[in-house]
Amino acid sequence: MISPEMNPGCGTMDHFSRRTLLKAAGLAGLTWLTPLGQILALDAEKKSETRAQSVIVLWMQGAPSQLETFDPHPGSTIAYGTRAIKTSLKDVQVAAGLEQTAGILSDMALVRSVVSKEGDHERATYNMKTGYRPNPTILHPAIGAIIAHEMPDQKIEIPTHISILPGQWPARGGHFGAAYDAFKTNDPANSLPDLKAKVDAKRQAVRMKNLDVVERAFSQGRQPDFDATKTLHQQTMHKAANMMTSDQVKAFDVSQVPVAERMAYGDTAFGRGCLAAVRLVERGVRCVEVTLNGWDTHTNNHESQGKLVNILDPALAALMTDLKRRDLLDRTIVLWGGEFGRTPKLNPLEGRDHWPHGFTVAMAGGGIQSGRVVGATDPKGEKKEPQNPVLVEDIHATILHALGINHEKEIVTPIGRPIALSEGTVIKELLA
Repeated sequence: MISPEMNPGCGTMDHFSRRTLLKAAGLAGLTWLTPLGQILALDAEKKSETRAQSVIVLWMQGAPSQLETFDPHPGSTIAYGTRAIKTSLKDVQVAAGLEQTAGILSDMALVRSVVSKEGDHERATYNMKTGYRPNPTILHPAIGAIIAHEMPDQKIEIPTHISILPGQWPARGGHFGAAYDAFKTNDPANSLPDLKAKVDAKRQAVRMKNLDVVERAFSQGRQPDFDATKTLHQQTMHKAANMMTSDQVKAFDVSQVPVAERMAYGDTAFGRGCLAAVRLVERGVRCVEVTLNGWDTHTNNHESQGKLVNILDPALAALMTDLKRRDLLDRTIVLWGGEFGRTPKLNPLEGRDHWPHGFTVAMAGGGIQSGRVVGATDPKGEKKEPQNPVLVEDIHATILHALGINHEKEIVTPIGRPIALSEGTVIKELLA
């Protein structure tokens, strides 16, 4: 009989890897694993290999206007002159300025009816990044931390949860601990600091050996798990030392990429961040968040949104094209969005204010059915409730499901409180 821990996923055959089967077979004396069992095991392993393995979050800090990006209503009163253009997806338009993205939109899915109860930037950012509303009694992990926690990979010598150009509220490890906080770095035009030892290799080795002596002296008399549960000092030191000598760290350095390939993303920090994100997931990094800040347009909405769209368009299109060219799109989920949307009506300063009552999230890649458009907002801007509203937590549940993670799995927090990875519902119409 197979024990419950032998089935780590949601109980479906998809979650029963060949390794798990062989392990179970070993425990059972190999007598039950028939040729049919071998075939099923190989099939399960093949599905696991083709399933999404990583996520790239393109985080639009400040909240982009759905009307000036992926949900325009051209010719309507609420458009205030915003034009729309055709896309590679039949009968679906996006706002002018997204010409390159329009060409690859058939590889993406749009959810135009995301709703939230949070209209404050910090609270809504927490909500979107964790799938939970803020609660003073617990700190929830960001989705990247969940993925890194549930899909560990010992072959990765660099951080597996990374935030490029982090904003005010970068992704946190939450109740998983600081070890799962996103590794934060800035414009990939600059090399990562402090990666090169300031002494030669021989001297560096002696220093590390001496440090180990000091560490062991400090650990005497302390609780055995003091470092692992409290300071994380030794863990951090060892990871940093491994990273300094790892060939994988080259993924951060986009200066080695041919100019034409680099320029396709646009000559911007965000574009370089997107290029680095592709290179990092290619190395096996589980989650990379790239932030484009400045979407909080309470004044001069159209002009400010337009400038950011000009940065976003080449970067997003090049990222999608690059993932496809490198055969990574099937195992990489791309998530685009911000903390909420913006009001259908302009305020007296020609700005759009906060609007959590129906905004757009774009998704693509592993396990996500391209070409789908979910939900719709009122073209007159009079109805708060969109058609087919989608909750923020449903986006999280869908991504975790696509990664093969049981989103209903309960984790017992350090204070003994059981909590599910996500309380959302998988959006089946988004699944391939």
